[in-house]
Amino acid sequence: MSLKNKTIFMTGGSRGIGLAIAERAARDGANVVIAAKTAQAHAKLEGTIYTAAEAIERAGGRALPLLLDVRDEHAINAAVAKAVESFGGIDICVNNASAINLASSEEIEVKRFDLIQQINTRGTFLVSRACVPHLRKSANAHVLNLSPPLAMRPDWFGQHLPYTLSKYGMSMVAYGMADEFRDAGIAFNALWPKTTIATAAVEFALGGEALMRRSRKPEIMADAAYAIFNRDARKFTGQFVLDEDVLVEDGVTDFEPYRYDPESELEIDIFVDPSQRPL
Repeated sequence: MSLKNKTIFMTGGSRGIGLAIAERAARDGANVVIAAKTAQAHAKLEGTIYTAAEAIERAGGRALPLLLDVRDEHAINAAVAKAVESFGGIDICVNNASAINLASSEEIEVKRFDLIQQINTRGTFLVSRACVPHLRKSANAHVLNLSPPLAMRPDWFGQHLPYTLSKYGMSMVAYGMADEFRDAGIAFNALWPKTTIATAAVEFALGGEALMRRSRKPEIMADAAYAIFNRDARKFTGQFVLDEDVLVEDGVTDFEPYRYDPESELEIDIFVDPSQRPL
């Protein structure tokens, strides 16, 4: 199992889960394209495409930071072309860029509704489509969307319909393209965390430091993604998987190192059945 000299096209990735996935691949000597919109440091959020590139290269990989808004079709095509020009092709696409807004149907502003649909569903579709011609040429091509299993539970729609539509849209892209491009040997899968993950989104948009303590580190998603990338794309496709389940299948039994705070009880993530308690 190795991603040496493989090229990953990653949307988002200047921090959090995306950066953790990039650094894990970089330890093998992978090429990672960080295509995200953060070029300047935010007052509260650490990380830019340039600091991410530095971290990737420190880990042993080669990095290409590209400024990209996934709502811009022409910018997506240009970024993919630049990635291919720089590294000779694309082997893996990770649709990590995402916007979160848990407002109800009545509360959400139309511009916020449009934003999360454009970034999450539309952006995922456009980036995946742009990468397909190059993924066809890879010996083991993977597209991984960071989106939830398609469980049609009314409570998950009723609590935050706009956000659910956008994230389920990402999963439907994976589901549909898995079948559409099965004969081309391109795998499309969706990966989601069983517990909340200690990221800026959790700290600033969901539950603050209290929820951070009840979360796992981003490295669990990185290790699960790494395991998926090393599976046979012609056999493992069209799957909706949780991080913990992927690692259990690969023989992991000790999940304590992934805890953000070993003394706190873990919080089940949104879109995960509460009965599925973490190990």
